[in-house]
Amino acid sequence: MRRQARRRAIALAATAGMGASLSACAGWGAVGGGGGDDAINVLMVNNPQMVDLQQLTAENFTAKTGIRVNFTVLPENDVRDKISQEFSSQAGQYDVATVSNFEIPIYAKAKWITPLDGFIAKDPAFDQPDILKPMQVSLSSDGKVYGEPFYGESSFLMYRKDVLQEKGIRMPQQPTWQEVADIAAKVDGARPGMAGICLRGQPGWGQIFAPLTTVINTFGGTWFEKDWTPKVDAPEFKQAVNFYVNLVREHGEKGAPQAGFTECLNNLTQGSVAMWYDATSAAGSLEAQDSPVRGKLGYAPAPVVKTKSAGWLYAWSWGIQTASTKQENAWKFVSWASSKEYEQLVGQKLGWSRVPAGKRASTYDNADYLKEAGAFAAPTKAAIEAADPANPGIQPRPALGIQFVDIPEFPDLGTQVSQDVSSAIAGQLTVDEALESGQSLAEDVAERYKSREAQ
Repeated sequence: MRRQARRRAIALAATAGMGASLSACAGWGAVGGGGGDDAINVLMVNNPQMVDLQQLTAENFTAKTGIRVNFTVLPENDVRDKISQEFSSQAGQYDVATVSNFEIPIYAKAKWITPLDGFIAKDPAFDQPDILKPMQVSLSSDGKVYGEPFYGESSFLMYRKDVLQEKGIRMPQQPTWQEVADIAAKVDGARPGMAGICLRGQPGWGQIFAPLTTVINTFGGTWFEKDWTPKVDAPEFKQAVNFYVNLVREHGEKGAPQAGFTECLNNLTQGSVAMWYDATSAAGSLEAQDSPVRGKLGYAPAPVVKTKSAGWLYAWSWGIQTASTKQENAWKFVSWASSKEYEQLVGQKLGWSRVPAGKRASTYDNADYLKEAGAFAAPTKAAIEAADPANPGIQPRPALGIQFVDIPEFPDLGTQVSQDVSSAIAGQLTVDEALESGQSLAEDVAERYKSREAQ
């Protein structure tokens, strides 16, 4: 009964979520400011880098171009819902929105966002080739560019150099997951209350399954094969999840089933763990002037097993709504917000540690930026450049994505399976039980895609 109910739930979530957004009316939400011929409306997530952008826009972009920008700023979950409502209905209230490399291929296929190639061709100063190649690939669809990154990230292994040195341990240049597990066992308890490693255990497709899917990829597993055959209960998928669950249970942080990005960041900052595998964007906080672990950390590539690299890829980017009647002005804003000029402005006005990095090669040649971010700049760039969203594992995939499968159904599928894997970390289920249920849910998704391709 539980499995049948969950199969129905995932089917309804995918169809109802898309259907509700497709039927959304133009009255959804309030535009964050007045109109006007030169004004544009921007809907964006409330991350710190976006708040900086909001503060800098009037005195710089508007003063230079005469284009007023009306911002609507919302928390991540709220902004995703509102963007889906707005863009799927093509209401045209917002000209620009923050969309990630998860949404962009989906929105592009639905023709909710406009291709940017024409604007790019007329704006050589924007320097599209300077955008890191994996970012260009993940923000494109069918050979056309649909988004420009504001900032990006991959993943790597962060570790306490001093703790490893005290134990006589040297981190390999390209560690394997087994080597990481061995190190975690040796440094577990190296300091009072210190665990060997922190790995996310909190349920959510963007929580535990962000790092865990990269582990699955490098162990040789996949959510779906090229023909949509679901492989959630395949031996490679099981091996990877068992490895992850056992590692965090034996040598991981306290409260692992509830630990996400923030909890692991706090654990490493406070000296409660010796290692952490997660987003490259965490390094800015760890190396901040007031961080107690500043200068004590090393950064190694994402651990591997069967693949050459294993880091994920994520970017908050700008998309222009197809229904926008102010696309020229919208592009002027997008090209400014993603430009080298804007990075320079942030560095000079707010400090180089606040530059929205991870998107341009030139950022990593900037002496001012490197002076502030020297400890992690090169490993971050290397991690992003090594990421391959088209081929993240050992077999062809039916959709783009490294730490996710780029289909509308994945958030619900990944979240439901994550709840059982988190329960396995808590000792309430076995991994086999968790993945048996997950396979059933993945089969439901696969049936729909196979039937579409057969038509």
